[in-house]
Amino acid sequence: MDSLSRRHFISRSTAVALGFSGLKLSFAHGATGTSIGAFTNAGGVGFGPLMPDPDGILDLPAGFEYHIISRVGELMDDGLRVPGLHDAMGVFPFINADRSADPDRAVIVRNHEIERAHNTTGPFERSITLDVISRTKIFDSGFGTPSRGGTTTLVYNTRTKTLERHWLSLAGTERNCAGGVTPRMTWLSCEETALTKDAFHEQDHGWVFEVPVTTTPRLADPKPIRAMGRFMHEACCTDPQTGIVYQTEDRQDGLIYRYIPIDPTNLHAGGALEVLGINGAPSLDTRNWKKQTIEVGQQLGVRWIPIDDVLSPMDDLRYRGFANGAARFARAEGMWWGNDSAYFACTTGGRATAGQLWRLIPHPNGDPLGDVLELFVEPNDPSVLEHADNITFSPWGDIVVCEDESKPPHLVGITPAGEFYKIARNATNNSEFAGASFSPDGSTLFVNMQKMGWTLAITGPWK
Repeated sequence: MDSLSRRHFISRSTAVALGFSGLKLSFAHGATGTSIGAFTNAGGVGFGPLMPDPDGILDLPAGFEYHIISRVGELMDDGLRVPGLHDAMGVFPFINADRSADPDRAVIVRNHEIERAHNTTGPFERSITLDVISRTKIFDSGFGTPSRGGTTTLVYNTRTKTLERHWLSLAGTERNCAGGVTPRMTWLSCEETALTKDAFHEQDHGWVFEVPVTTTPRLADPKPIRAMGRFMHEACCTDPQTGIVYQTEDRQDGLIYRYIPIDPTNLHAGGALEVLGINGAPSLDTRNWKKQTIEVGQQLGVRWIPIDDVLSPMDDLRYRGFANGAARFARAEGMWWGNDSAYFACTTGGRATAGQLWRLIPHPNGDPLGDVLELFVEPNDPSVLEHADNITFSPWGDIVVCEDESKPPHLVGITPAGEFYKIARNATNNSEFAGASFSPDGSTLFVNMQKMGWTLAITGPWK
Protein backbone atom coordinates (compact mmCIF):
# COMPACT_ATOMS: atom_id res chain seq x y z
CA MET A 1 0.00 0.00 0.00
CA ASP A 2 1.30 3.44 -0.95
CA SER A 3 2.45 5.08 2.29
CA LEU A 4 1.42 8.60 1.31
CA SER A 5 -2.10 7.70 0.22
CA ARG A 6 -2.60 5.38 3.20
CA ARG A 7 -1.44 8.09 5.61
CA HIS A 8 -3.84 10.56 4.00
CA PHE A 9 -6.74 8.08 4.20
CA ILE A 10 -6.17 7.28 7.87
CA SER A 11 -5.68 10.93 8.82
CA ARG A 12 -8.95 11.92 7.15
CA SER A 13 -10.81 8.99 8.73
CA THR A 14 -9.46 10.05 12.12
CA ALA A 15 -10.30 13.71 11.61
CA VAL A 16 -13.93 13.14 10.71
CA ALA A 17 -14.34 10.75 13.62
CA LEU A 18 -13.20 13.14 16.36
CA GLY A 19 -16.69 14.42 16.96
CA PHE A 20 -17.97 10.88 17.53
CA SER A 21 -15.20 9.49 19.71
CA GLY A 22 -16.45 8.18 23.03
CA LEU A 23 -19.94 9.56 22.46
CA LYS A 24 -23.27 7.83 22.19
CA LEU A 25 -26.24 9.13 20.31
CA SER A 26 -28.94 10.39 22.62
CA PHE A 27 -32.54 9.93 21.54
CA ALA A 28 -35.95 10.05 23.14
CA HIS A 29 -37.66 6.71 22.66
CA GLY A 30 -41.34 6.14 22.19
CA ALA A 31 -43.19 2.98 22.97
CA THR A 32 -42.07 1.46 19.69
CA GLY A 33 -38.45 2.43 20.10
CA THR A 34 -38.72 5.19 17.52
CA SER A 35 -36.10 7.89 17.76
CA ILE A 36 -37.50 11.40 17.90
CA GLY A 37 -35.43 14.02 16.12
CA ALA A 38 -36.04 17.74 15.95
CA PHE A 39 -34.45 20.24 13.60
CA THR A 40 -32.61 23.02 15.41
CA ASN A 41 -31.26 25.07 12.50
CA ALA A 42 -32.28 28.28 14.26
CA GLY A 43 -30.23 27.44 17.36
CA GLY A 44 -26.66 26.33 17.95
CA VAL A 45 -26.84 23.24 15.75
CA GLY A 46 -26.40 23.43 12.02
CA PHE A 47 -26.05 26.60 9.99
CA GLY A 48 -29.41 28.30 10.37
CA PRO A 49 -32.64 28.15 8.38
CA LEU A 50 -32.60 27.52 4.66
CA MET A 51 -33.06 30.63 2.54
CA PRO A 52 -35.05 30.50 -0.71
CA ASP A 53 -32.82 30.54 -3.78
CA PRO A 54 -33.99 33.32 -6.16
CA ASP A 55 -32.89 31.11 -9.05
CA GLY A 56 -34.98 28.20 -7.77
CA ILE A 57 -32.16 25.67 -7.76
CA LEU A 58 -30.72 25.11 -4.27
CA ASP A 59 -31.85 26.57 -0.95
CA LEU A 60 -28.98 27.05 1.53
CA PRO A 61 -28.42 28.75 4.89
CA ALA A 62 -27.38 32.40 4.86
CA GLY A 63 -23.72 32.90 3.97
CA PHE A 64 -23.52 29.83 1.73
CA GLU A 65 -23.37 29.73 -2.05
CA TYR A 66 -23.26 27.12 -4.78
CA HIS A 67 -21.82 26.80 -8.26
CA ILE A 68 -22.92 24.29 -10.89
CA ILE A 69 -19.54 22.99 -12.00
CA SER A 70 -20.56 20.25 -14.44
CA ARG A 71 -23.62 19.54 -16.58
CA VAL A 72 -24.74 16.51 -18.53
CA GLY A 73 -23.93 16.71 -22.23
CA GLU A 74 -20.98 19.08 -21.94
CA LEU A 75 -17.94 18.24 -24.06
CA MET A 76 -15.08 16.96 -21.93
CA ASP A 77 -11.33 17.25 -22.46
CA ASP A 78 -11.15 13.77 -24.02
CA GLY A 79 -13.71 14.66 -26.70
CA LEU A 80 -16.55 12.71 -25.03
CA ARG A 81 -19.78 13.96 -23.45
CA VAL A 82 -20.52 14.27 -19.73
CA PRO A 83 -22.87 11.30 -19.11
CA GLY A 84 -26.09 11.82 -17.17
CA LEU A 85 -27.53 10.47 -13.93
CA HIS A 86 -24.65 11.57 -11.71
CA ASP A 87 -24.52 9.45 -8.56
CA ALA A 88 -21.94 8.72 -5.85
CA MET A 89 -18.54 10.42 -5.82
CA GLY A 90 -15.17 10.17 -4.15
CA VAL A 91 -13.01 13.26 -3.63
CA PHE A 92 -9.23 12.99 -3.38
CA PRO A 93 -6.22 15.28 -2.99
CA PHE A 94 -4.40 16.39 -6.12
CA ILE A 95 -0.93 14.84 -5.88
CA ASN A 96 1.89 16.66 -7.67
CA ALA A 97 4.81 14.97 -9.41
CA ASP A 98 6.94 15.46 -6.28
CA ARG A 99 4.26 13.58 -4.29
CA SER A 100 3.15 16.70 -2.44
CA ALA A 101 -0.54 17.53 -2.22
CA ASP A 102 -1.76 20.63 -4.03
CA PRO A 103 -3.77 22.55 -1.41
CA ASP A 104 -5.95 24.30 -4.02
CA ARG A 105 -7.08 21.34 -6.09
CA ALA A 106 -9.31 18.32 -5.62
CA VAL A 107 -9.79 15.29 -7.84
CA ILE A 108 -13.35 13.98 -8.06
CA VAL A 109 -14.33 10.56 -9.38
CA ARG A 110 -18.05 10.48 -10.19
CA ASN A 111 -20.37 7.56 -10.96
CA HIS A 112 -23.08 7.56 -13.63
CA GLU A 113 -26.09 5.35 -12.94
CA ILE A 114 -27.04 4.84 -16.59
CA GLU A 115 -28.48 1.73 -18.14
CA ARG A 116 -29.60 1.09 -21.70
CA ALA A 117 -33.25 2.03 -21.07
CA HIS A 118 -32.49 5.41 -19.49
CA ASN A 119 -33.37 8.44 -21.59
CA THR A 120 -30.25 10.43 -20.83
CA THR A 121 -26.98 11.32 -22.50
CA GLY A 122 -24.13 8.82 -22.51
CA PRO A 123 -20.44 9.57 -23.18
CA PHE A 124 -20.50 8.47 -26.84
CA GLU A 125 -23.58 10.33 -28.02
CA ARG A 126 -24.25 13.46 -30.11
CA SER A 127 -21.97 12.68 -33.03
CA ILE A 128 -19.25 11.17 -30.81
CA THR A 129 -17.84 7.96 -32.30
CA LEU A 130 -16.18 5.07 -30.52
CA ASP A 131 -12.99 5.69 -32.47
CA VAL A 132 -11.84 8.26 -29.90
CA ILE A 133 -10.97 5.54 -27.38
CA SER A 134 -9.51 2.04 -27.49
CA ARG A 135 -12.06 -0.78 -27.56
CA THR A 136 -9.91 -2.58 -24.98
CA LYS A 137 -10.92 0.12 -22.49
CA ILE A 138 -14.65 -0.63 -22.85
CA PHE A 139 -15.92 -3.38 -20.55
CA ASP A 140 -19.06 -4.19 -22.52
CA SER A 141 -19.06 -3.07 -26.16
CA GLY A 142 -22.68 -4.15 -26.54
CA PHE A 143 -22.25 -5.41 -30.11
CA GLY A 144 -21.39 -1.90 -31.23
CA THR A 145 -23.51 0.02 -28.69
CA PRO A 146 -21.52 0.04 -25.43
CA SER A 147 -23.04 0.13 -21.99
CA ARG A 148 -23.31 3.80 -21.06
CA GLY A 149 -22.46 3.75 -17.36
CA GLY A 150 -19.04 4.28 -15.86
CA THR A 151 -17.18 7.09 -14.15
CA THR A 152 -15.86 10.53 -15.00
CA THR A 153 -12.96 12.29 -13.29
CA LEU A 154 -12.87 16.03 -12.60
CA VAL A 155 -10.09 18.34 -11.42
CA TYR A 156 -11.51 21.28 -9.47
CA ASN A 157 -9.72 24.32 -8.06
CA THR A 158 -11.29 25.20 -4.71
CA ARG A 159 -9.47 28.55 -4.52
CA THR A 160 -10.60 29.88 -7.90
CA LYS A 161 -13.83 27.84 -7.84
CA THR A 162 -13.30 26.56 -11.37
CA LEU A 163 -13.45 23.20 -13.09
CA GLU A 164 -10.06 22.80 -14.74
CA ARG A 165 -10.58 19.59 -16.70
CA HIS A 166 -12.73 16.44 -16.84
CA TRP A 167 -12.81 13.15 -18.74
CA LEU A 168 -14.27 9.66 -18.90
CA SER A 169 -12.35 7.33 -16.57
CA LEU A 170 -14.31 4.04 -16.72
CA ALA A 171 -16.22 2.94 -19.82
CA GLY A 172 -18.75 0.30 -20.82
CA THR A 173 -20.16 -0.56 -17.42
CA GLU A 174 -23.80 -0.55 -16.38
CA ARG A 175 -25.72 1.48 -13.80
CA ASN A 176 -22.76 2.64 -11.71
CA CYS A 177 -24.58 3.77 -8.61
CA ALA A 178 -22.33 4.13 -5.57
CA GLY A 179 -18.93 2.87 -4.49
CA GLY A 180 -16.23 3.90 -2.07
CA VAL A 181 -12.81 5.46 -1.66
CA THR A 182 -9.85 3.22 -0.81
CA PRO A 183 -6.53 3.77 0.99
CA ARG A 184 -4.79 3.37 -2.38
CA MET A 185 -6.04 6.64 -3.91
CA THR A 186 -8.58 4.70 -5.97
CA TRP A 187 -12.35 4.66 -6.28
CA LEU A 188 -14.37 1.44 -6.22
CA SER A 189 -17.29 1.86 -8.62
CA CYS A 190 -20.21 -0.53 -8.18
CA GLU A 191 -22.76 -1.73 -10.71
CA GLU A 192 -26.30 -1.73 -9.32
CA THR A 193 -27.56 -4.48 -11.57
CA ALA A 194 -27.36 -8.22 -11.98
CA LEU A 195 -28.23 -8.49 -15.66
CA THR A 196 -26.64 -11.23 -17.73
CA LYS A 197 -25.56 -11.50 -21.35
CA ASP A 198 -28.36 -10.94 -23.83
CA ALA A 199 -28.98 -9.48 -27.27
CA PHE A 200 -27.68 -6.10 -26.11
CA HIS A 201 -24.90 -7.04 -23.68
CA GLU A 202 -21.76 -9.04 -24.36
CA GLN A 203 -20.91 -9.35 -20.65
CA ASP A 204 -22.59 -10.26 -17.40
CA HIS A 205 -22.88 -7.28 -15.06
CA GLY A 206 -23.11 -6.75 -11.30
CA TRP A 207 -19.44 -6.17 -10.50
CA VAL A 208 -17.11 -3.80 -8.67
CA PHE A 209 -14.42 -1.98 -10.67
CA GLU A 210 -11.38 -0.10 -9.34
CA VAL A 211 -10.65 3.30 -10.87
CA PRO A 212 -7.23 4.88 -10.19
CA VAL A 213 -7.18 8.56 -9.30
CA THR A 214 -5.29 10.42 -12.03
CA THR A 215 -4.76 14.11 -12.71
CA THR A 216 -4.63 13.82 -16.52
CA PRO A 217 -7.12 12.04 -18.81
CA ARG A 218 -6.82 8.28 -18.68
CA LEU A 219 -9.24 5.37 -18.86
CA ALA A 220 -9.08 2.65 -16.23
CA ASP A 221 -8.64 -0.96 -17.23
CA PRO A 222 -12.26 -2.22 -17.12
CA LYS A 223 -11.50 -5.32 -15.09
CA PRO A 224 -14.21 -6.52 -12.68
CA ILE A 225 -13.17 -7.71 -9.23
CA ARG A 226 -15.06 -10.97 -9.52
CA ALA A 227 -14.18 -12.32 -6.08
CA MET A 228 -16.16 -9.44 -4.50
CA GLY A 229 -19.32 -11.11 -5.81
CA ARG A 230 -21.91 -10.48 -8.48
CA PHE A 231 -25.08 -8.86 -7.15
CA MET A 232 -26.86 -5.49 -7.14
CA HIS A 233 -24.01 -3.60 -5.54
CA GLU A 234 -24.62 -0.18 -4.08
CA ALA A 235 -21.76 1.17 -1.95
CA CYS A 236 -18.67 -0.01 -0.15
CA CYS A 237 -16.02 1.22 2.25
CA THR A 238 -12.59 -0.03 3.26
CA ASP A 239 -11.17 -0.52 6.74
CA PRO A 240 -7.77 1.18 6.36
CA GLN A 241 -6.19 -1.03 9.04
CA THR A 242 -7.21 -4.44 7.70
CA GLY A 243 -8.06 -3.77 4.04
CA ILE A 244 -11.43 -5.49 4.47
CA VAL A 245 -14.05 -4.05 2.11
CA TYR A 246 -17.65 -3.84 3.37
CA GLN A 247 -20.43 -3.79 0.77
CA THR A 248 -24.15 -2.96 0.63
CA GLU A 249 -26.85 -4.46 -1.61
CA ASP A 250 -29.69 -2.23 -2.81
CA ARG A 251 -32.60 -4.61 -2.52
CA GLN A 252 -35.57 -4.72 -0.18
CA ASP A 253 -34.23 -8.07 1.07
CA GLY A 254 -30.52 -7.37 0.60
CA LEU A 255 -27.56 -8.42 2.72
CA ILE A 256 -24.38 -6.80 4.04
CA TYR A 257 -21.18 -8.34 2.69
CA ARG A 258 -17.51 -8.14 3.49
CA TYR A 259 -14.63 -9.03 1.21
CA ILE A 260 -11.41 -10.17 2.88
CA PRO A 261 -8.72 -9.80 0.20
CA ILE A 262 -5.68 -12.03 0.12
CA ASP A 263 -3.64 -8.93 -0.71
CA PRO A 264 -5.23 -5.63 0.45
CA THR A 265 -3.20 -3.75 -2.18
CA ASN A 266 -4.52 -5.94 -5.01
CA LEU A 267 -8.21 -6.81 -4.77
CA HIS A 268 -7.94 -8.82 -8.00
CA ALA A 269 -5.69 -11.35 -6.26
CA GLY A 270 -8.75 -13.01 -4.72
CA GLY A 271 -10.21 -13.34 -1.29
CA ALA A 272 -13.15 -14.55 0.77
CA LEU A 273 -16.71 -13.19 0.60
CA GLU A 274 -18.85 -13.34 3.74
CA VAL A 275 -22.30 -12.13 4.75
CA LEU A 276 -23.34 -10.53 8.03
CA GLY A 277 -25.40 -12.49 10.54
CA ILE A 278 -26.43 -11.77 14.15
CA ASN A 279 -25.32 -13.98 17.01
CA GLY A 280 -28.27 -15.83 18.51
CA ALA A 281 -30.69 -14.53 15.88
CA PRO A 282 -30.24 -16.40 12.61
CA SER A 283 -31.90 -14.87 9.55
CA LEU A 284 -32.86 -11.74 11.47
CA ASP A 285 -35.10 -9.23 9.70
CA THR A 286 -33.63 -5.83 10.64
CA ARG A 287 -36.10 -3.77 8.63
CA ASN A 288 -38.47 -3.08 11.56
CA TRP A 289 -41.40 -2.96 9.16
CA LYS A 290 -44.02 -4.99 11.02
CA LYS A 291 -42.67 -4.54 14.53
CA GLN A 292 -39.78 -2.82 16.27
CA THR A 293 -37.48 -5.81 16.32
CA ILE A 294 -34.39 -3.70 17.01
CA GLU A 295 -34.30 -0.54 19.13
CA VAL A 296 -32.31 2.56 18.30
CA GLY A 297 -28.97 2.33 20.09
CA GLN A 298 -29.25 -1.45 20.51
CA GLN A 299 -26.01 -3.28 19.83
CA LEU A 300 -25.97 -6.77 18.34
CA GLY A 301 -23.12 -9.24 18.21
CA VAL A 302 -22.10 -10.08 14.64
CA ARG A 303 -21.04 -13.34 13.05
CA TRP A 304 -19.69 -13.60 9.53
CA ILE A 305 -20.99 -16.40 7.33
CA PRO A 306 -18.90 -17.62 4.37
CA ILE A 307 -20.69 -17.75 1.04
CA ASP A 308 -19.58 -19.59 -2.08
CA ASP A 309 -20.40 -19.51 -5.80
CA VAL A 310 -19.93 -15.74 -5.63
CA LEU A 311 -20.29 -15.29 -9.42
CA SER A 312 -23.95 -16.08 -8.74
CA PRO A 313 -25.33 -16.83 -12.22
CA MET A 314 -28.83 -17.05 -10.70
CA ASP A 315 -28.47 -13.78 -8.72
CA ASP A 316 -29.26 -15.68 -5.55
CA LEU A 317 -26.56 -14.67 -3.07
CA ARG A 318 -29.11 -12.92 -0.84
CA TYR A 319 -31.41 -15.94 -0.79
CA ARG A 320 -28.65 -18.42 -0.01
CA GLY A 321 -27.12 -16.10 2.58
CA PHE A 322 -30.42 -15.52 4.36
CA ALA A 323 -31.16 -19.25 4.38
CA ASN A 324 -27.76 -19.79 6.04
CA GLY A 325 -28.49 -17.26 8.78
CA ALA A 326 -27.56 -13.85 7.34
CA ALA A 327 -29.52 -10.78 8.44
CA ARG A 328 -31.84 -9.03 5.98
CA PHE A 329 -31.80 -5.25 5.37
CA ALA A 330 -34.14 -2.77 3.68
CA ARG A 331 -32.34 -1.37 0.62
CA ALA A 332 -28.88 -0.85 2.07
CA GLU A 333 -27.40 2.00 0.04
CA GLY A 334 -24.84 4.63 1.07
CA MET A 335 -21.79 3.53 3.08
CA TRP A 336 -18.82 5.42 4.50
CA TRP A 337 -15.92 4.66 6.81
CA GLY A 338 -15.49 6.85 9.90
CA ASN A 339 -15.06 6.63 13.66
CA ASP A 340 -13.36 3.23 13.15
CA SER A 341 -16.66 1.91 11.82
CA ALA A 342 -18.58 1.26 8.63
CA TYR A 343 -21.75 3.38 8.59
CA PHE A 344 -24.49 2.55 6.10
CA ALA A 345 -27.99 3.73 5.24
CA CYS A 346 -31.05 1.58 4.63
CA THR A 347 -33.33 3.68 2.47
CA THR A 348 -36.66 2.05 3.34
CA GLY A 349 -35.92 0.77 6.82
CA GLY A 350 -38.14 1.48 9.81
CA ARG A 351 -41.87 1.38 10.50
CA ALA A 352 -42.48 4.44 8.29
CA THR A 353 -40.08 3.07 5.62
CA ALA A 354 -38.37 6.48 5.87
CA GLY A 355 -34.89 5.11 6.46
CA GLN A 356 -32.32 3.88 8.96
CA LEU A 357 -28.62 4.42 9.54
CA TRP A 358 -26.53 1.61 10.96
CA ARG A 359 -23.04 1.44 12.43
CA LEU A 360 -20.93 -1.68 12.00
CA ILE A 361 -18.08 -1.66 14.52
CA PRO A 362 -15.27 -4.12 13.76
CA HIS A 363 -13.42 -5.54 16.74
CA PRO A 364 -10.27 -3.45 17.32
CA ASN A 365 -8.08 -6.56 17.42
CA GLY A 366 -9.65 -8.13 14.36
CA ASP A 367 -11.63 -10.79 16.22
CA PRO A 368 -14.55 -11.55 13.84
CA LEU A 369 -16.63 -12.72 16.81
CA GLY A 370 -16.21 -9.33 18.44
CA ASP A 371 -17.80 -7.19 15.71
CA VAL A 372 -20.90 -5.22 16.72
CA LEU A 373 -23.85 -3.84 14.74
CA GLU A 374 -25.76 -0.86 16.13
CA LEU A 375 -28.98 0.75 14.91
CA PHE A 376 -27.72 4.31 14.81
CA VAL A 377 -30.75 6.30 13.59
CA GLU A 378 -34.36 5.46 12.77
CA PRO A 379 -36.49 8.62 12.94
CA ASN A 380 -39.69 7.16 11.44
CA ASP A 381 -40.61 10.73 10.56
CA PRO A 382 -40.16 11.83 6.92
CA SER A 383 -39.93 15.47 8.01
CA VAL A 384 -36.74 14.57 9.87
CA LEU A 385 -35.21 12.15 7.40
CA GLU A 386 -36.76 10.61 4.30
CA HIS A 387 -35.12 7.78 2.37
CA ALA A 388 -31.47 8.15 3.35
CA ASP A 389 -29.20 7.24 0.46
CA ASN A 390 -25.56 8.31 -0.02
CA ILE A 391 -23.76 9.38 3.15
CA THR A 392 -20.45 10.98 4.04
CA PHE A 393 -18.65 12.38 7.06
CA SER A 394 -18.05 16.09 7.41
CA PRO A 395 -14.66 17.48 8.49
CA TRP A 396 -16.19 18.44 11.85
CA GLY A 397 -17.50 14.95 12.58
CA ASP A 398 -21.19 15.08 11.64
CA ILE A 399 -22.73 12.71 9.13
CA VAL A 400 -24.16 14.27 5.97
CA VAL A 401 -27.02 12.33 4.38
CA CYS A 402 -28.36 12.62 0.82
CA GLU A 403 -32.09 12.06 0.68
CA ASP A 404 -33.40 9.95 -2.17
CA GLU A 405 -36.40 11.14 -4.17
CA SER A 406 -38.82 12.89 -1.81
CA LYS A 407 -40.83 16.12 -1.63
CA PRO A 408 -38.41 17.86 -1.75
CA PRO A 409 -35.08 16.11 -1.08
CA HIS A 410 -32.63 17.59 1.42
CA LEU A 411 -29.05 17.24 2.54
CA VAL A 412 -29.37 16.43 6.22
CA GLY A 413 -26.73 16.69 8.93
CA ILE A 414 -26.70 14.48 12.02
CA THR A 415 -24.62 15.47 15.05
CA PRO A 416 -22.97 13.12 17.56
CA ALA A 417 -25.74 14.06 20.01
CA GLY A 418 -28.39 12.84 17.58
CA GLU A 419 -29.67 16.25 16.48
CA PHE A 420 -30.76 16.68 12.89
CA TYR A 421 -30.36 19.79 10.77
CA LYS A 422 -30.89 20.64 7.13
CA ILE A 423 -27.99 21.75 4.99
CA ALA A 424 -29.69 22.19 1.62
CA ARG A 425 -32.97 21.67 -0.20
CA ASN A 426 -33.57 20.85 -3.85
CA ALA A 427 -35.65 23.81 -5.02
CA THR A 428 -35.90 22.56 -8.62
CA ASN A 429 -37.69 19.22 -8.46
CA ASN A 430 -37.89 15.98 -6.48
CA SER A 431 -34.66 14.55 -7.88
CA GLU A 432 -32.43 12.90 -5.33
CA PHE A 433 -29.18 14.29 -4.04
CA ALA A 434 -26.20 11.98 -4.56
CA GLY A 435 -22.47 11.79 -4.05
CA ALA A 436 -22.00 14.27 -1.22
CA SER A 437 -18.31 14.50 -0.33
CA PHE A 438 -16.00 17.21 0.96
CA SER A 439 -12.83 18.54 -0.63
CA PRO A 440 -9.58 17.60 1.15
CA ASP A 441 -9.23 21.16 2.48
CA GLY A 442 -12.75 21.05 3.93
CA SER A 443 -13.83 24.20 2.10
CA THR A 444 -16.21 22.69 -0.42
CA LEU A 445 -19.03 20.18 -0.34
CA PHE A 446 -19.58 18.55 -3.72
CA VAL A 447 -22.97 17.01 -4.45
CA ASN A 448 -25.02 15.90 -7.43
CA MET A 449 -28.63 16.60 -8.39
CA GLN A 450 -29.11 13.37 -10.23
CA LYS A 451 -31.95 13.85 -12.68
CA MET A 452 -30.73 17.30 -13.63
CA GLY A 453 -27.28 15.88 -14.42
CA TRP A 454 -25.59 18.60 -12.37
CA THR A 455 -22.61 18.55 -10.01
CA LEU A 456 -22.58 21.44 -7.54
CA ALA A 457 -19.88 22.87 -5.30
CA ILE A 458 -21.19 24.39 -2.05
CA THR A 459 -19.06 26.80 -0.04
CA GLY A 460 -19.64 28.88 3.04
CA PRO A 461 -18.91 29.09 6.78
CA TRP A 462 -18.56 25.36 7.43
CA LYS A 463 -17.69 24.54 11.02
